[in-house]
Amino acid sequence: MPEIGNTYEVAFERPKSMYAQFDRKEDLQHTTHYCAGCGHGQVHKLLAAAIDELGIQDRTVLTSPVGCSVFAYYYFDVGNVQAAHGRAPAVATAIERSRPGATVISYQGDGDLSAIGSAEILHAANRGENITVIFVNNAIYSMTGGQMAPTTLVGQRSTTSPGGRNPATEGYPLRMSELLATLEAPVYIERVGLGDNRQIAQARRAIKRAVENTTKRLGFSMVEVLAPCPTIWKMSPVEAQRWVKDVMEKSYPLGVMRDRVKDAEPKPEPMVAPGLAEIPGLLGIEAAVPGEASRSGHRRRGKAVHLGVRVAGFGGQGVLLLGEVLAEAGLEAGLEVSWLPSYGPEMRSGTSNCHVRLASEPIDTPLVTMPEILVAMNEPSLRKFDASVKAGGWVIYNGEEFPAELMREDVHVLAREFTREAQALGDPRVANMVMLGALLELAGVVKAEAIHKALTKLVKSPKWVELDERALARGRVMAREEREQVSRGCGVMVG
Repeated sequence: MPEIGNTYEVAFERPKSMYAQFDRKEDLQHTTHYCAGCGHGQVHKLLAAAIDELGIQDRTVLTSPVGCSVFAYYYFDVGNVQAAHGRAPAVATAIERSRPGATVISYQGDGDLSAIGSAEILHAANRGENITVIFVNNAIYSMTGGQMAPTTLVGQRSTTSPGGRNPATEGYPLRMSELLATLEAPVYIERVGLGDNRQIAQARRAIKRAVENTTKRLGFSMVEVLAPCPTIWKMSPVEAQRWVKDVMEKSYPLGVMRDRVKDAEPKPEPMVAPGLAEIPGLLGIEAAVPGEASRSGHRRRGKAVHLGVRVAGFGGQGVLLLGEVLAEAGLEAGLEVSWLPSYGPEMRSGTSNCHVRLASEPIDTPLVTMPEILVAMNEPSLRKFDASVKAGGWVIYNGEEFPAELMREDVHVLAREFTREAQALGDPRVANMVMLGALLELAGVVKAEAIHKALTKLVKSPKWVELDERALARGRVMAREEREQVSRGCGVMVG
């Protein structure tokens, strides 16, 4: 800070778009978490300076994903959104389209952008999204210990390529700037480095120009920055900086890969998202009104319905079909419905379960975390989900005896050998329909007519429809029999 007369001229200061202190840790709040000599710290400073110079701090939104840049929201005093690994361009797209006037910046490392996020960046660039992407390339997975990245140089050693990257087995380094420059939509792509002061000065100019393009709504801009990583490269900060210039630059030549800024027309402002009340009209449907016609044309009358069901068992037991029939019957009855399956990769014997919700009002989430009714088709499923059943709810269990240690005083239990009942009907595979029949009898929210329509829609064979309907009827009878036994004090249904 040179003295001029009795005043001082500020030669260097912290960018205003960076916080005065960093609250990520209790001590040393004047320093970032980056290692000494790390390129991220330099790029942060250059990006913050560009935001200040363009006067856009109050309209900037920075999206950062997993990686060394994961804590960017502790440093940049702008709008910040954290994204999942590799998904920053997709998140940036959503922000840009939903926040007219915002300057949206995606900040990503090479392991993030060129590996798990390769599809995201490719399609964002191909669509010409009006965002700036800052791509920090240090040729390694740094945060997770130094594994080989898509950008790792030929011959470069890493924890997963201790003998050096071999093109015969690991392929060649991905040159993302060159790849994206082949697309028609991007307006500006440049690769810069941090190998010396001259390169850093050019990096500053490139970053500012990219962000300025976004403020002018010219489209997709990306600046790739070759950055040192002294810790993972096992070099001193000085050696790492030299390696950027002397080694990395040979594989990743610096320069402008794409520049059509002069000919680019500003993109139109994104449309303002419609309000919730407008959506039914845009979709060509009538808004649902309690007690009025639903999407299926039926009218919801009488008491309110809110039923959450969890069905669980092994693959091959008809778990998902049970849930589908229940959900489809709910639609036929004019109810709001959701059906969410969850299953393993095995065709048979793998775990399988589904969430089903029936309601007289719109459903906020398809997840059923506290079911009113649990249908457990085997003991492992019972043990997994029994504790989640809502107090006052039901457990329908396919077993001769309900495990004593799982008994709850606040839950009703119907435990029977449903598979044996199905065998008596002619096929053990309809045990799921016998259990569904018991569920329908206990819940009392869907009439037989709606179930019949659902079955004929989902089950194409008349033979199986007839058998399934007999199974449903048998399940209803079993539930009524148990109720009668409980009323006499001799049933296995407890509560």
